[in-house]
Amino acid sequence: MRLDFVLGTVFIIPFTQMVFFAFVAGLSGGAAAVSFVVVGNAVATVTYSSIFSVCQTTDSEKEAGTMEHLLVSPANRFALYFGRGVVPILASLATVTVGLVYAVTIFHVPFRASSSPAIAVSIILTAVAMVGFGLLLGGIALYLRTSIILGNIFLFIGLLLSGVNFPLSSLPLPLQYLGDVFPLTWGLAAVRASLAGASLGTLLGLWLNVVVGAVASLAIAMVLWKTFERRALATGSIARF
Repeated sequence: MRLDFVLGTVFIIPFTQMVFFAFVAGLSGGAAAVSFVVVGNAVATVTYSSIFSVCQTTDSEKEAGTMEHLLVSPANRFALYFGRGVVPILASLATVTVGLVYAVTIFHVPFRASSSPAIAVSIILTAVAMVGFGLLLGGIALYLRTSIILGNIFLFIGLLLSGVNFPLSSLPLPLQYLGDVFPLTWGLAAVRASLAGASLGTLLGLWLNVVVGAVASLAIAMVLWKTFERRALATGSIARF
C-alpha cells in the first residue's frame, strides 16, 4: 500500500463519495436524508481498504511468484493469513473515523461527546469485520484469475443491500435477508445507533452480530485457503487456479 494510495483512501475518497450522495439526497429528501446518507457513506468507505487491498494481496502474490513459497512455508497458517489484514484494519479505522469527522463538521450530523466510546467500539468492530469479509473474498480470489471484478461486485452490493443510502426496510423482504448476511449492514447499524445514543442493550446486540460476521468470514476464508493449499500441493502447481 503506497503512501499516496493510503492518503487518498483515508482523506479524499470519503469526502468525494459523501459529497456526491449528499447532493443526490439533498435534491430528493432534505436535511434528514442528507444526514442519513453521509453517515452511511462515511462507514461504507471502509470497503476500499478492507476489500480491495486484501483481495489484491492474493493477485500480487500470484503475479510475483511468492504464492508457492507461502504454500511450502512452515509458518502458522492463521497468522500468515490474518496478517494480511493488519494494515487494512488500521487503514479502515482511519478511513471511517475521517468520514465521520466530515459528517459532523461539514454536514452537521448531530453528535454527542458522551456517544464517543460507543462510536469507537462500533468503528473498530466494523473495521475488523470488514477486513474479515475481505479475507473471505481473498480466499475466493485464490481460485480466480483476478480479484478486481469480485471486489467491485461486492463494493456495490454493499451500497445497495447494507442500508447505506436508504433504510434496509425499503427493500423487498428477500433482499433484506440477503443484506443481513453482510457485516457492513450490522456495522453501519451499530454506528448509527451509537450516534443516536442507543441503549447499551441495543448496542450489544448489534456488536454481537458484527463479531459473528467477522468470525464467520474469517473461518470460511481459512477453509478456502486450506482447500487451495491441499489441491496445489497434490498437483504440484497453482497454474490451474
